[in-house]
Amino acid sequence: MLRSILLILLISFSVKLHGQDKNGAVQFWEVLQKHCGNAYEGTLSETASNDSFTGKKLIMHVRACDGNVIRIPFFVGEDKSRTWVLKLEDNRITLKHDHRHEDGTEDKITQYGGTASNPGLSNIQVFPADAYTAELIPAAATNVWWITINENEFSYNLRRIGSDRLFIVKFDLTKKISAPSAPWGWKQ
Repeated sequence: MLRSILLILLISFSVKLHGQDKNGAVQFWEVLQKHCGNAYEGTLSETASNDSFTGKKLIMHVRACDGNVIRIPFFVGEDKSRTWVLKLEDNRITLKHDHRHEDGTEDKITQYGGTASNPGLSNIQVFPADAYTAELIPAAATNVWWITINENEFSYNLRRIGSDRLFIVKFDLTKKISAPSAPWGWKQ
């Protein structure tokens, strides 16, 4: 019995030494941080029929990685109003959408999103709409966002449960592009 306990402790210690004790959220975070400073062009994969993004240049820029916060401006053509804000806290990642006007002031529809209900996996994080989102945008109470990442691709996804609303944009991580100018509300 004592031998079995010692063996289990030794295996546990060995796993921790090799970094395998990190949960999915932390692993995802570390993969995303490797792209800090990089910008990528995206393409729509799925979209609703009334989508205003079709035919516009889509760019994500992993612009700021500060401790437990990563900010990713998402440009749609000349519209620089959107920034995805990811925050790692207590082994969970939160996704918020920061929307700004050209003068930098917050839009009245901003800071919506949700927190992952579990640590997720190293290549996918899922964010159900939180209470703030449901109050701010009642129709979005059933929104579920998810982000996937691997060596080649980053995808941002939205599904509104109970509707046909589905939005997917994919970015090729193998092809960096020049970093764009600052999003609205940011200094260069």
